[in-house]
Amino acid sequence: MAQESWVPGAEGSGFGLENLPLGVVARAGEPPRPAVRVGEHALLLQPLAEAGLVPDVFDGPVLNPFLALGRPAWSELRARVAAMLRAGSPDAERAAAALVPLAEVGVRLPVAIGDYVDFYSSLEHASNLGRMFRPDGDPLLPNWRHLPVGYHGRASSVVVSGTPVRRPRGQLPPAEAGAAPRFGPAERLDFELELGFVTGPGNPLGTAMGAGEARERIFGFVLVNDWSARDVQRWEYQPLGPFLSKSFATSISPWIVPLEALEPHRVRARAQDPQPLPYLRTDGDWALDLALEVALVPAGGSEEAVIARTNARGLYWTAPQLLAHATVNGTNVRPGDLYASGTISGPEPGSYGSLIELTWGGRDPLALAGGARRTFLEDGDTVVLRGAAGDGRVSLGEVRGEILPPA
Repeated sequence: MAQESWVPGAEGSGFGLENLPLGVVARAGEPPRPAVRVGEHALLLQPLAEAGLVPDVFDGPVLNPFLALGRPAWSELRARVAAMLRAGSPDAERAAAALVPLAEVGVRLPVAIGDYVDFYSSLEHASNLGRMFRPDGDPLLPNWRHLPVGYHGRASSVVVSGTPVRRPRGQLPPAEAGAAPRFGPAERLDFELELGFVTGPGNPLGTAMGAGEARERIFGFVLVNDWSARDVQRWEYQPLGPFLSKSFATSISPWIVPLEALEPHRVRARAQDPQPLPYLRTDGDWALDLALEVALVPAGGSEEAVIARTNARGLYWTAPQLLAHATVNGTNVRPGDLYASGTISGPEPGSYGSLIELTWGGRDPLALAGGARRTFLEDGDTVVLRGAAGDGRVSLGEVRGEILPPA
């Protein structure tokens, strides 16, 4: 359908009528407003709401009120916007008046995130880290194949793509056995290539969501970079897991790709052994065939190097299982909550979704553009994550972040 769009730059962009992701944009000096991305334009939704063409929930700075309406409203908006953007539409004039070139606006965080949960869904990533940290033992802990391991992140430090990330300070492991920990800027700063989903209508406190409810509860997906200070993490993570090593920043892409746009790209998930408990069992195909890549621009340079390529379809735990597990104890979900997959890694070295894996804990430096080499991130480096489905027909865009020196 994308070729029927009359919006310049929409055809073949990955942001045509097959996609129609939602986000929030703002002109300089003006309040943020919800919009749909079409090609290299943002279609502002509030003017269309004032004309009675879409629901009247787009006058605020975030998408949460719309997400709360649920799947029938999501599908209806998608159909109406697609109809307005086709050549010959009777609403073409109103739609044209609501279009703004992306070059004239800045993107904002699309939702007010009440809660953020990060999981550990990649078998390859978990196994790689297990081999590094427990070389004489089983790479996977006994619970890993029975439940989606996760932790609650820091929602207040989730930022939109393009926001610089400042190198955190913290306690670092002792330089030698028996010594006191050190304190200072993280020396082993890393990225994590992840896929996240944003929720719509929630559940009452004390109830659980079944895996079969995922399609009604998940609005859409974003790319996630859950930045990680590996040395801080190594010192702090036992016995309760990551804390300061993760909470300093998490970056997400600005446009939420609706689940409906990704439906044609759902594929069979990998086999799980042993079979999960009944509450984690799903019907249908819930893996997502999304091609992902990581690029790194070294400090002082302008040429990026693609350092990893992989695909989200290889994740061991799927989105419905993450949501079912997160709520099985009765915790409540709200519109705009964020759930991330954890680092996505494939089976080959070039498909690993973090530097700690790509350099095998710093042992094997990466060669970058201009002769630069990296084991972990340096100040001034920029990391870019990208993703797309269907040979680029449905794009997740990118999430970009530059590392700044510690404050």
